[in-house]
Amino acid sequence: MKTIIAEKPSVAREIARIVGATQREEGYLTGNGYNVTWAFGHLVMPALPDGYGIKGFHRDNLPIIPPVFTLVPRQEKTDKGYKADSGVVAQIKIIAKLFRESDRIIVATDAGREGELIFRYIFHYLNCRKPFVRLWISSLTDKAIREGLDNLQPGECYDNLYLSAKSRSEADWLIGINATQALSVAAGQGVF
Repeated sequence: MKTIIAEKPSVAREIARIVGATQREEGYLTGNGYNVTWAFGHLVMPALPDGYGIKGFHRDNLPIIPPVFTLVPRQEKTDKGYKADSGVVAQIKIIAKLFRESDRIIVATDAGREGELIFRYIFHYLNCRKPFVRLWISSLTDKAIREGLDNLQPGECYDNLYLSAKSRSEADWLIGINATQALSVAAGQGVF
């Protein structure tokens, strides 16, 4: 069985139609030797400061620089803090099951830095070790999808693109978290 993972359900449906995966299941389409699933954007993200044991906004916590960034399912704010989005957790479980059952993983997230990051964060969060190949297309025409499937590239060809995206993501985290907390602490009222 081959699993194709797209970035969005709409893209997954187009690819599934081309490969003949027309049977709808919860969180994926299946048929003709393929399972086609999707993320809905970033399912996995670097943990927020709470994930590193840092609670509240305090001058003594700054700067916040995790020794290693921990990946967690996308968080949503509640009145008691942040928690994993239940819909995201459910989709991650589906993807994990499909990856375990697969002989081959085909990455069909968007062709670019963010698309590569979306897949790799899921892949690393699941601690998946299976080799994967990349479907690199910039159009959803039937012809483009078929040509892309005929020209799959080894996943390691995109390692530098992933590392670039990961660096950008971690830099955004460091600047965003620290600047927000520093400004909020300095102002002394509310969150800025």
